[in-house]
Amino acid sequence: MEIEVSGKIRKTEERHSAEVSTQTGFPSAATHYMEAPIDLNEELSIHKDATFYIRVKGDAWKDFMILNKDVLIVDRSLTPHFEDLALVVEEGVFKVIRIPFDKHQDTCTLWGVITYIIHYAR
Repeated sequence: MEIEVSGKIRKTEERHSAEVSTQTGFPSAATHYMEAPIDLNEELSIHKDATFYIRVKGDAWKDFMILNKDVLIVDRSLTPHFEDLALVVEEGVFKVIRIPFDKHQDTCTLWGVITYIIHYAR
C-alpha cells in the first residue's frame, strides 16, 4: 500500500446545504402550532407567587359586575388604593368591597386586591 499525499487533511470545498422549501398550494392546517400559545399566568399575573384564582358561585357581588362562574384574579402582595376592589374576610366569610377613602375598616381583614375579573360568557 502506498501513500500518495501526506500532511494536513483539507476540508472539502463544496458542502451540501439544506434548502428552505417553497410552499405551494394551500397552507398546512398545523401552521397555527408555530405560534406561541398565550399563557394567562404570564399575561395577567403581576406577582406569580402571590396570585390566586377564585371562581365565584352565585350573583352576590353583582353590584361590582362580578357574576356567577366568573374568575377573580387576586394579588395578595399589592397595597390597596382608593376605589380598588378587594377580597376581605369578615367574620370568617369572604366578601368583596371597594376600598374606602379612609382605609380604616376594623371589622374585616384584607385578603388581597382583585386585579382582573374574567367573565363567564355562556
